[in-house]
Amino acid sequence: MGRNLNVGILGASGLVGRTFLRLLEERHFPVGELRALASERSEGQAVPFRGTPIPIRAARPDMFDGIHLAFFCVDEEISRQWAPIAGRAGAVVIDAGAAWRMDTGVPLVVPEVNPDDAGEHEGIIAGPNCSTIQMVVALAPIHRVNPITRIIVDSYQSVSGAGIAALEELDAQTRAYRASRSDAGVHDDASYTVDPSLVRVHPHQIAMNVLPQIGSFRDNGYSGEEMKIVNETRKIMHAPDIAISATTVRVPVAVGHAEAVHVELTYPMSAEDVRGILVSAAGVAIVDDPSNCAYPLPIHAAGRDEVFVGRIRKDLSHPHGIAMWIVSDNVRKGAALNAVQVAELLIQDGCL
Repeated sequence: MGRNLNVGILGASGLVGRTFLRLLEERHFPVGELRALASERSEGQAVPFRGTPIPIRAARPDMFDGIHLAFFCVDEEISRQWAPIAGRAGAVVIDAGAAWRMDTGVPLVVPEVNPDDAGEHEGIIAGPNCSTIQMVVALAPIHRVNPITRIIVDSYQSVSGAGIAALEELDAQTRAYRASRSDAGVHDDASYTVDPSLVRVHPHQIAMNVLPQIGSFRDNGYSGEEMKIVNETRKIMHAPDIAISATTVRVPVAVGHAEAVHVELTYPMSAEDVRGILVSAAGVAIVDDPSNCAYPLPIHAAGRDEVFVGRIRKDLSHPHGIAMWIVSDNVRKGAALNAVQVAELLIQDGCL
């Protein structure tokens, strides 16, 4: 890949930050010096990289001196504070968080979909929301052949999308539920609730439950997560007129987001033709043999880089409609991997 790059990871102690480290190692990314950065409360901890513990240091302006590339996986407020500082120090910032996604001066990039946009950056490149990434990887190849006019998507999103604390919450609630019923028959008690003290991350218990809320609700009745899908999809696909409606649901799954997607196309298209487009699409893997119970599952997508697509069929409700089921690892392709692929794209194009 050429010269080695000095790389910083802001948010290195978190779930996505640790995934960045694994991916840089797995993909033999040309790292010279690696700086693991986080908040002061994480300083003194260490994260592994290429067999060596890397000490986590608190973010300070001088921490970006000499850094060529900075991966950010932090809250919006933190990114808004530190990305300009990293940029002034000479680093290109690739942010997997939400801070810059809809900024008109910042490209929002999925390499399989809009790679040319990356070259238009002015120091910051944004990565989309996890649920948006997997959907546009699957839909963009279809859109290029037969423009999509409408998308209806219902997502079933794992708790890892809310971070390490959410994973720990699901585990604690599941253990408590099982302990409370160890002496009871499966159907002896209609109650599936756990102690309210175990509900800390999500607005309600997530174990044995599904929550039709991810993020706060807007005045239009849609949640923040749902509006991310709407706005980000239009920006990435350069299709401001696509009609999009989303319902996002948190489910008691550790890793892997699933989406039931219905699209309306400009012209009628058979399921076979759609499958033919996707079988050669970058980043897509087809698992579509429902007669043998073969379709994408989160347990099979976890730890994988592909966006898995199955249940491809005509939508019976519209003559131009196609329905499909899309699953991907939300922490890898939905966050860290997408950002690393953007960096690889910049290197390939001689921009880094």
